[in-house]
Amino acid sequence: QVQVVESGGGLVQPGGSLRLSCVASGSIFSVYAMGWYRQAPGKQRELVADITSGGRTKYADSVKGRFTISRDNAKNTVYLQMDSLKPEDTAVYYCNADTRITTGWRSDYWGQGTQVTVSS
Repeated sequence: QVQVVESGGGLVQPGGSLRLSCVASGSIFSVYAMGWYRQAPGKQRELVADITSGGRTKYADSVKGRFTISRDNAKNTVYLQMDSLKPEDTAVYYCNADTRITTGWRSDYWGQGTQVTVSS
């Protein structure tokens, strides 16, 4: 049906930058909001940022001014530019796509996650 695949994670020093990418593919009719979530060890999954198909964005307070979410609707792709990274940003980052497939069914689809580690 729908596959959601993230890329771009890795190890970076504090103050560094990373750019995550996520593409949704498959039997897609339309992709609505796309977002990034993260889950650190022992913590609940939390919203980092999301963006509507019209470009309206929302950010967690902890990343405002440091992270930027953007998307390419033609490619069903969402990006997360992460600057001024801190050790507390360390987590598995998951992509979410609110998607209607060609049969009409609408649901949230998740990627498998990509690890981001901020450490010196």
